[in-house]
Amino acid sequence: VNRCFKVFYGRVVVLATGGTGQIYEHNTNPEIATGDGIAMAYRAGAEVMDLEFIQFHPTVLCLPGAPSFLISEAVRGEGAWLRNCYGEQFMPRYHQLAELAPRNIVVQSMLKEMVRTNSKNVFLDLSPLGCDVIQQRFPNITRTCATYGLDITKDPIPVAPAAHYMMGGVKTNLHGETNIKGLYACGEVACQGVHGANRLASNSLLDGLVFGFRIVKQSMRFLTSYVPSSVEFVCNYLKPPKEIKINSLRRELQAVMNKYAGPVRSAQGLTEALNFFENQADFSLSEAKNIAEMELRNMLLVGQLICEAALMRTESRGAHYREDYPAASERWVKHIILRL
Repeated sequence: VNRCFKVFYGRVVVLATGGTGQIYEHNTNPEIATGDGIAMAYRAGAEVMDLEFIQFHPTVLCLPGAPSFLISEAVRGEGAWLRNCYGEQFMPRYHQLAELAPRNIVVQSMLKEMVRTNSKNVFLDLSPLGCDVIQQRFPNITRTCATYGLDITKDPIPVAPAAHYMMGGVKTNLHGETNIKGLYACGEVACQGVHGANRLASNSLLDGLVFGFRIVKQSMRFLTSYVPSSVEFVCNYLKPPKEIKINSLRRELQAVMNKYAGPVRSAQGLTEALNFFENQADFSLSEAKNIAEMELRNMLLVGQLICEAALMRTESRGAHYREDYPAASERWVKHIILRL
């Protein structure tokens, strides 16, 4: 690997770059999930859709020094309870289905309880399941937690919500085609609308399989009638006005997104976030000198687009919850599509 930038030209380009989880301080995504595909496509003139809909997983391991290990929702399905820092089971206060409430309701309830008790996490108690069921049904969770000193047959697991899945992305049709001829997208970077406002568990795997296959079939037809076309990228590179500390700015971005564009949003908070992005405009338009800077530029752009869409949608629907507009509105039974 020579770590040099090189441009490759292709008659067909397929984006399969994954999601945007690294834009958030707490997330379940790999380090590469920095929204690069969405940012590149948007700069090239592609339409992006439904970016306000970001799914947060309720139960992610919350221990200093431990990775953001996802505790399966099947654990709650088997009968585990969520407790606050006082040991109280709190979900029945928020929803009639208690721990079996929809994912977004569980996330919002956990956050309210964390604020109410001034805590950074709640606890997932598996003891009602019994030792044998826990070890037989959840051996991987048992082993992983044991690595960090937790015996989940008797110790409650500290958990907190974390960014998990982007329902929105580069807008495509049911063949993976974008509005740019020859540009396709599939997987988490793409958005056909099949996940609506709140993806059902495991459907993302089917998404990648189905639309990846469809893109292969469709692109083969396209290649036989290929006509070269050029795409105008809007870069407007500037020299950065001052030295930027990449890691500190990245952490600041993640904290802003967690605070203002997380599971609970408001016009005031989203406006604060957009002010942050406006203050970073010089860096966002500067020429990236390495991969870390390229990723950060992309994260800043996608974070801004998420906040713009979330501010526009003045209702609550699926994974998008506005505390200043807590109800769904018939007026908003539609997509938000953004294009440069």
